[in-house]
Amino acid sequence: MHDTSSVLVIGGGLAGLSTALALAPLPVIVLNPASPGRDAASGWAQGGIAAAIGADDDVALHVADTLAAGDGLCNPDVVARFIAGGPDLIARLAGFGARFDRDGAGALRLGLEAAHSRRRIVHAGDATGHEVLRAVHEAARAAPHIRFLAAEARRLVLHRGAVAGVALADGEVMPARAVVLATGGIGGLYAHTTNPRGAWGQGILMAARAGAVLADMEFVQFHPTALDIGRDPMPLISEAVRGEGAWLIDETGNRFMASSAQAELAPRDVVARAVWAQLSAGHRVFLDARTALGARFATRFPAITEICRAAGIDPATQPIPVRPAAHFHMGGIAVDGAGRSTVPGLYAAGECAATFLHGANRLASNSLLEAGIAGLGIAAAIRANPPPTALALPAIPAPATPDPAPVRPIISAAAGVLRNRDDLRDAIAALLDLAETNQAAADPALVGLIIATAAFSRHESRGAHARTDFPERAPTPQHSRLTLVRALNVARGLVGARAA
Repeated sequence: MHDTSSVLVIGGGLAGLSTALALAPLPVIVLNPASPGRDAASGWAQGGIAAAIGADDDVALHVADTLAAGDGLCNPDVVARFIAGGPDLIARLAGFGARFDRDGAGALRLGLEAAHSRRRIVHAGDATGHEVLRAVHEAARAAPHIRFLAAEARRLVLHRGAVAGVALADGEVMPARAVVLATGGIGGLYAHTTNPRGAWGQGILMAARAGAVLADMEFVQFHPTALDIGRDPMPLISEAVRGEGAWLIDETGNRFMASSAQAELAPRDVVARAVWAQLSAGHRVFLDARTALGARFATRFPAITEICRAAGIDPATQPIPVRPAAHFHMGGIAVDGAGRSTVPGLYAAGECAATFLHGANRLASNSLLEAGIAGLGIAAAIRANPPPTALALPAIPAPATPDPAPVRPIISAAAGVLRNRDDLRDAIAALLDLAETNQAAADPALVGLIIATAAFSRHESRGAHARTDFPERAPTPQHSRLTLVRALNVARGLVGARAA
């Protein structure tokens, strides 16, 4: 008989490691293809963690800003719970040894980012994610209940409708008391992204193949200021740069957002569409920090300065070329307040989960907040359930190594900053064909197919989902929910109708 006492956590970023720590004293195995923290999107986060800890701030204000950015699709109870946990999260991370920026008196320095009404961003220079992940990784390495295994999970194994284990890339099956997916987002499906290339929605597809309900898959946030120098993935120019007063200009020096509400500090979807409009009109777009920061740029943003200088750009004296890039996925595996999916024994945390904290458009720096807090509820729920009966789980054939490259041009053209019916319908047909005929591209194509199908079915523009043929919001905000079977049925129906 196989041991079923361990919880399997798939993913070595902040969400996965925070969940693993919260599960003590239960035995936990963290599965990650590389060493924990490597190629985790949370480690790439520059801006920081939003938390209502300033003297002029409170939880209610942070909640209001989150709800406003989410454009009608946030769950107010979920928002209130996560936002209220912000101050405790900062204290917990500091206790792990995270070195946040502080003033001479030892108080945390708080930054401002778009759509926030107060300075509430806790940061560690412009490499907050790296510093936080370092501290949490060290705490997890020191925790006696956590074991790390460099392995790639490919499929969930079910027994009587519940998750009983995970099949690895080599075909081995590992049993589990419960499985927590913390596999990150879907940016790797796009031609322009700030995410690790390996983040193409693996965890989402694993859950979907097991029958889990997915929610709001069409809501993909595009960061408006990725460094446009031809690198893949694209380095991020943090929103905090605009928070310090930098402007968006075109090649003529025109500050094209000056007259819009909130100017450069409008919500990300608004800024991304404004930048996209300039690019579509044949302009180039730059982030200009010369007046706002000048010589202070290198002190405030040392990591960004290093990236820019490596590309031959001095941000103190030159505008920085930028463009929108896929950055964060608000949708994912539908979970309840304890991180439970619709499949018994399966939980999800971080970007692969749809917690309904972010709604249609994530508020800046709420992602690390979510990743650091989600595991607390998951751990409590798992501890409350008895371990399953030991099972003999046979090995299963390993699927082909996934290759998302054929998907990228298709999903980028149809499900980018702006969408429309004809492009989405063409993409659905192309992705269905890939899923059925290209073994290596099949898994990424299925994730892209679900995104395109959800975007095709939402006949409105809301938050990060902008349809040129449906530019208005629907009167009543509604979440979208899909299963893999439903998405395939919709896709086949569209292709069949087109052929007829």
